[in-house]
Amino acid sequence: MTVTIVGAQLGDEGKGRVVDLLGERADVVVRYQGGDNAGHTVVDGDEEYKLSLVPSGAVRGKIGVLGNGVVINPRTFFDEVDQLREQGLDPDVRLAKRAHVIMPYHRAIDGIEESAKSDSDLAAGTTGRGIGPTYEDKAGRRGIRVGDLLDPAVLRDRLEYVVPQKRALYEEVYDGEADEAFDVEALYEEYKAFGDRIKSEGLAVNAGEFLDERVQAGDQVMLEGAQGTSLDIDHGIYPYVTSSNPTAGYAATGSGLGVTTVGQGDVIGVVKAYLSRVGTGPLPTELDGDLAEYIRDEGGEYGTVTGRPRRVGYLDMPMLRTATRANGFTGLAINHLDVLAGLEEVKVGHAYEHEGETRYTMPATTERWGECEPVYRTFEGWPDVDWNAVAAEGYEALPTAAQEYVSYIESELGVPTVTLGLGPARETAIVREDPFA
Repeated sequence: MTVTIVGAQLGDEGKGRVVDLLGERADVVVRYQGGDNAGHTVVDGDEEYKLSLVPSGAVRGKIGVLGNGVVINPRTFFDEVDQLREQGLDPDVRLAKRAHVIMPYHRAIDGIEESAKSDSDLAAGTTGRGIGPTYEDKAGRRGIRVGDLLDPAVLRDRLEYVVPQKRALYEEVYDGEADEAFDVEALYEEYKAFGDRIKSEGLAVNAGEFLDERVQAGDQVMLEGAQGTSLDIDHGIYPYVTSSNPTAGYAATGSGLGVTTVGQGDVIGVVKAYLSRVGTGPLPTELDGDLAEYIRDEGGEYGTVTGRPRRVGYLDMPMLRTATRANGFTGLAINHLDVLAGLEEVKVGHAYEHEGETRYTMPATTERWGECEPVYRTFEGWPDVDWNAVAAEGYEALPTAAQEYVSYIESELGVPTVTLGLGPARETAIVREDPFA
């Protein structure tokens, strides 16, 4: 069977720790979209693993697959694999031959394009890692795929076709000074070497076929999305979105498994107990001042990849109702309940007021969303307690006010909670239901 893990908000919900927590019974963990702009931090005992491309299941020794919907930076990938080996792990990660490769010129163009947009409302606050330009080349049919790295003649042909175009764009449109990122020979030598390593370690697979064989053999497969639903290029707050589809429907497309295979499994929406995001764009429930600083510091709200401080806000229920509809959640994983501990009261954006009407879901356009005013509900705060002890005892040991907060979320979304995160470590979590059971 399959279980799909999806961010329900704006990314940074703690998907990596949910994958780690629920992944004990999984045999294979698959990333189905995004690239090395998606940071995960997994804590295992005294060891902390920071991942941006390797699937989180690698920490538990699971087979990892980067599906065809992922864009792969080989430099990042091998750096992470080598770092994990230095930390005592032996990650087994396969790369889809159909997955597109992030090239140095993609990163260069990403940076210069975002700089050009910085004085306008179109800046998306990208990580500058070349994700968007790589997906653009994929759609423009001028991309380089993992399978191309395995064939030197094909790799050279692809580079000789695309690099002059990229150099012209960088120099003539953006007035940049091209370097080795736009040098065919330098790129050929480096990426041919990556191809040689991929071949020598037997990493490249036909992902859909590989995964289907595992499912048919009875293996448990976990599908892991990056970012969050409101950053989905189709269903999110466009143009302040990522360049791919984090929503559950893309789990099939980005892995090569059939929609009926993925659809028979559970879809777990990961929810942070408040709201955070890195980047620009509207945020109706955004907080500032001392309360924002308190939540940011208590929650460690700084980007895993960028280190940038995240914007924070109260939980936005219209956003979650929209995410529940778009993904078809069968369960919720609510994280960071402990971060809100100690506050006298906790508010929730229950609905929006817009042009004299009350709205319970997000508008289709970001401009209208930015005009919405939140309608708050106020909940009694809960005390800071020994969260390790609470996790050990189970849900009933949660402070009563925290239980009421969780019940409200479940009731509004019509979806039960399967896990509750009460801290960064694996031990500070409550598993109420195992989706693989």
